[in-house]
Amino acid sequence: MKRRSILALTSGTLAAPALLSARAQEVWPSRPIRIVVPFPPGSASDTLARGLAARMSEALGQTTVVENRPGAGGTIGTDVVAKAAPDGHTFLMATAAHTITAATYAKLPFDAKGDFVPVTRLIATPLVLVVHPSVEARTVAELVALARRSPGAISFASSGNGTSHQMASELLKSLAKIDIVHVPYRGSAPAQTDLVAGRCQMMFDNIVAVIGQVRDGRLRAVAVSTPERSAILPDVPTVAESGYPGFEVSAWFGLMAPKGTPAAIIEKGAQVAGAAVQHPSLAERLVAEGAIVNPDGPAAFARFLDSDFSKWEVVAREGQIRLSD
Repeated sequence: MKRRSILALTSGTLAAPALLSARAQEVWPSRPIRIVVPFPPGSASDTLARGLAARMSEALGQTTVVENRPGAGGTIGTDVVAKAAPDGHTFLMATAAHTITAATYAKLPFDAKGDFVPVTRLIATPLVLVVHPSVEARTVAELVALARRSPGAISFASSGNGTSHQMASELLKSLAKIDIVHVPYRGSAPAQTDLVAGRCQMMFDNIVAVIGQVRDGRLRAVAVSTPERSAILPDVPTVAESGYPGFEVSAWFGLMAPKGTPAAIIEKGAQVAGAAVQHPSLAERLVAEGAIVNPDGPAAFARFLDSDFSKWEVVAREGQIRLSD
């Protein structure tokens, strides 16, 4: 009798997490959901979050609101989610900044790896390697050869220290073993202005931001940063196919939840968010802007994040990139 009681108790204990997780899914969401955007209104992550929230509200029958908490390179809003209750009613609109800040910031108020659960990656937007027309290089190989002939003579612009624009160039610099000089700006627009004027020679920038200058001939597109070519610039090769296999950088966006959020909610959230971003009313606009709509779910997103964390840790260490705030 005692043995049966112990077995029953043990069985019940082992089953409890699964039952609680299933029960959480049954009652979720029980109140409005918030998607915290760690950047200002009007930013790319904010625009995506608002389109996503509208579709999720319809699917779940519960209001989904966007809460902007900008500041400190996205770390303020990210910290809000790290400290939120893990009940499935708070999500982070994470961006490529999440893995980059983990590698480049000397100190963060949260554990970028341990305080969050991946829900799903949503979209990725290619960066384009562009050069001033005066640069005598039409391919990555020619650009690398030019840099090797004149170490330190080529400067690359970026939208700021620790941005994906800088890190993409730093990755190429590391892989190609070339000496090129970083010139940071406060945003993409002033960086492009100087690049078009010829005061810098090259830059990785978001495809939508530079497509006009490329089509007008003010800049020359050399390669795109994603593993696949862009539908907007189908004749421009990838960096990977230009001699650097495995090169992958993008302005990616995805949902994360606080650590401890029940697995059933994570799975359902991934399904709802994935369907929402693929809704024609949202997906068609995103694709027209150059995005790759690729909701991948918790497991695939986790693998991607592991790879991204590792990649930027190496680049930051080799480039001695360390930010204080």
